[in-house]
Amino acid sequence: MAISPAERTAQLNAEQSLLVKADHDIEEGWQRIRDQEERVLELMAGGHDTRQAERLVQLLKETLVEWERHRTLIEERVAYLQREVDLGN
Repeated sequence: MAISPAERTAQLNAEQSLLVKADHDIEEGWQRIRDQEERVLELMAGGHDTRQAERLVQLLKETLVEWERHRTLIEERVAYLQREVDLGN
């Protein structure tokens, strides 16, 4: 079943919104990492065990890698839909 140009445009708009959200989420993720790294330094300065705090930094970074991969998929989908919309006009 063929998708109408209006439906394709709606899909494009939805994916573009998801891309904006992904960018926002990734920036927030980087901020969380910076905040946690600061906490690790504070704990170290206070002579505390930092293993769990450092593990959290690692987990946050691993999560961010996945978010960035997902963002790439959204970006590819936006490009595909944009070509489809451009061809339909």
